[in-house]
Amino acid sequence: MATERTTTHELDDDPWSRFHRWGPIALLATGTLLSAGTASLLMSPGQRIPASLLVVVLTGWEILRLRGHTGSGAVYYVARTVSAFVLSLFNPFFAIYAVMGYFDAPWLVGERWARVGLVATAVTLAGSQAGGLPPRDPAIWIVFVLLFFLNAAIAMVAYRIGERDLRRTEERIDAIAELERANARLEQALSENQALHAQLLTHAREAGIDDERRRLAAEIHDTLAQSLAGIVTQLQAAGATPDPDAARRHVAEAADLARRSLGEARRSVHNLAPEVLEHDTLETVLAGSVDRWSAEHGIRVDFTVTGTVEPLHDDIAATLLRITQEALANVAKHASAHRVGVTVSYMDDEVSIDIRDDGRGFDLSAETVDGFGLRGMNSRIARIAGVLDVESEIGTGTAVSVRVPLVKAGSVS
Repeated sequence: MATERTTTHELDDDPWSRFHRWGPIALLATGTLLSAGTASLLMSPGQRIPASLLVVVLTGWEILRLRGHTGSGAVYYVARTVSAFVLSLFNPFFAIYAVMGYFDAPWLVGERWARVGLVATAVTLAGSQAGGLPPRDPAIWIVFVLLFFLNAAIAMVAYRIGERDLRRTEERIDAIAELERANARLEQALSENQALHAQLLTHAREAGIDDERRRLAAEIHDTLAQSLAGIVTQLQAAGATPDPDAARRHVAEAADLARRSLGEARRSVHNLAPEVLEHDTLETVLAGSVDRWSAEHGIRVDFTVTGTVEPLHDDIAATLLRITQEALANVAKHASAHRVGVTVSYMDDEVSIDIRDDGRGFDLSAETVDGFGLRGMNSRIARIAGVLDVESEIGTGTAVSVRVPLVKAGSVS
């Protein structure tokens, strides 16, 4: 199974195969540049020579691999994982090279050993995130263990999601192939519609796969990525405080965030709405989410609800919740704001949410939008026929406004 995947993967000329081809050497180069820039701070003179020699050897090996001298995939994966671990002992930034292990373990070592490879990769990354291996004191050991379990859990959840998507894709391809065989038997009678029918089938297959990938990518970004940011903040606070009680509180909060993020990841696998929306209305959930965000980041938030509150359709409520969470995450990461206002407005035929901050703002005409930030919000809102507006100028803050049709709970979407 693993051999067949590798062969097909190498022959397909698509962005994903190019990532698997060029990703390792690109990550090695990134880790090397960052390590070189921090060598005077993190590495002794005696560590720089062996680290440099190992980087030269790995670079040559990766170049040979790009030229087709692949050898055994399992041997390559094990050697790369061990090398990344050894390099991370010299400088934590070399752990960037190990990240590739999360993506190609099933193709290189097979499904039987993939989980072992993911766990080994999690050790290297957790050590880097904890400040390097081996940990220097008991407190850092605790942080390392927590980070290891978090990295391993996220890797396993992502692996399960990937396996599920692969099975679904294979089932869809098999189903489409069966439909094409059936259509072939009707070709003589329906020859004038054959080209149109094939085009519709291809479009349906590609649209279904692309929509599923976008949904999963957005769900992972909105749940796991934001939760990880909160966990890192709590763990950094735990490591920085001399008060043992305060450190324990920060670690407990980080563990609680990890549990919630794992629960959300499992629900994403089953394409469910956020669990909190099953028991409370949107404005209640938003109020709690805003309060937690305000307490976590130390930023004042004024939450307001106007109009006659209506129970919303699950898709509408879940989308508005995710977009609000993403907008607040962007404020925390980029705005340097002191105050934020969140307003939910119910009108006759639509509901809107406005998120405004008094931060530093940005130039919309010059801003490069990347990742799943504004692009992810636009994608989400487009699925429910909504409108997203962003207003910002340097020094005057940012306003994000979302308007969607008011579709009540129980209505047919």
